[in-house]
Parts: sequence; structure tokens; C-alpha cells
Amino acid sequence: MNPKLPADRTRVKRLPERGAYDKQTIYSILDEGLVCHVGIAVEGQPFVIPMTYARSGDKLIMHGSGGSRLMKLLKNGAEVCVEVTHLDALVLARSAFHHSMNYRSVVVFGRASVISDDDAKMAAFEDFFEHVLPGRWFDARKPNAKELAQTAVIELSLEEASAKIRTGPPADDEEDYILPIWAGMLPFEITAKPAVDDPKLGSGIARPDYVRRYTAKRRK
Repeated sequence: MNPKLPADRTRVKRLPERGAYDKQTIYSILDEGLVCHVGIAVEGQPFVIPMTYARSGDKLIMHGSGGSRLMKLLKNGAEVCVEVTHLDALVLARSAFHHSMNYRSVVVFGRASVISDDDAKMAAFEDFFEHVLPGRWFDARKPNAKELAQTAVIELSLEEASAKIRTGPPADDEEDYILPIWAGMLPFEITAKPAVDDPKLGSGIARPDYVRRYTAKRRK
């Protein structure tokens, strides 16, 4: 991934000054997210599927039922586009035209490859858990042989990836700054609410520290 020479299909063309191609920026956006959207075309029909993911080094890891159409296509080397977005604020301008949003997004192109070795699949599952909720993997029962066989795990190189970011206040036309209209930003933040016990939870089982202390910001 070269910040000076992005691939043509990853280069940000609309408002190119918002584009970023360095690993630090791209990885920080991916590491904060929980859900990606996977786009794929099947005989001319586009599909976009939300999935959980994790970053492991220079690759994205995703998993799903081995029998699903999406996973079969990905395992067979279909071209794929994966996207992650964080909404940081609504940007309220004086004019309707200049209303916007502050956001951080990443788009990845490529062909996925299958992780078939059981030990590598278990390592990928650990990456998932430690990305979503650090500490949980070490408490949960590990997948058994049947569950491993039923689950397809794929990885996608981050070689063709780019970020696009908007920050800051509204950018109104100069003549509109004198209008008596409130303008500014309405920030957003993802936070975790207090945990809710499973109704079938056994007596005397306390909530783990990683659940009680959890906030989305820990993934940064």
C-alpha cells in the first residue's frame, strides 16, 4: 500500500483532498469498526451484505456459513468491495446545499482467499473476538470440529485500500456567513449501554470485567 501511488480504482476522485492512503490512517479506521459491508455482483445483480470483520496485520478476516452464496463466491475468488464507515457528526450549514457529515471511511478491493487449516481458522476466530470484545475469546467455549467445518473463514488483502475523511465545520458560500441561521456540528459517538444478563444465566455468575468496563473507544 503506497500512499503516493494508489491503484486507480482506490483513488478518491470526488473531493480528492479527503483521500488518504497510508496504512496508519486506514488501519485505525478499520480497527475502530465492528461491521463492514461486502459488495459483490452475481450475474450482473449487485448485492451488499453486512458482516463482522477483524484486521489481522495487512488483511481483513471475515467468516460465515460455508453454505452461504456469499461465502461460496468469495471462496471461488470473486471480485469483492468491502466498506467501513464511521459517522462522526452531522454538519449543519447555513445553506441546504452545503449540509454534510463528518465521517471516516475505508474501501477495500480485491479477491479473498480461504483459510482452510484448522489452527489458522482458530487463530482467525481469536482475532474476531479480540477485535469485537477483548478478553471474551478466553472465556467462551472454543469451536468444535463440527463448528469449524461448517464455518468458512476468508481473508482479504489490504493492498488495494483507501480512506476518505471529512472533518471540521460547515463550508458555506462566503455571502451566506452573514445569514442569521445557526450553523455548526452535531457530534456522534458510539457507546455501549449497561450489559443485560441472559435470562438463563446460572446463579452466582458475575459479569466479567471486560463487559463491565467495555466502551467502543477501547478498540482505537
